[in-house]
Amino acid sequence: MSIAEIKNKERVINELLRFIRKVLVEPEISDRALEIARKHFDEKNAELMIAEELSSTTNVKIPLEQSDADRLFLELLIDVVRDEKALY
Repeated sequence: MSIAEIKNKERVINELLRFIRKVLVEPEISDRALEIARKHFDEKNAELMIAEELSSTTNVKIPLEQSDADRLFLELLIDVVRDEKALY
């Protein structure tokens, strides 16, 4: 693994840790994120729509130019909602 790959993975991990801290301090973010994901998860541009609504309604800001950590978070939200839907 190259130094650049290691640095990128460290950056992603650090960004995810900052986000997890934010959610732990403001747990309502998690509920709101899942609510938004439920609304958009099966739409064509689900990730973009979720990111836009989450950014406009919470203090979680996901830019148009999404980082790897942003994409991982959005994928996770959609996976959780799909798992939730599969249970019913």
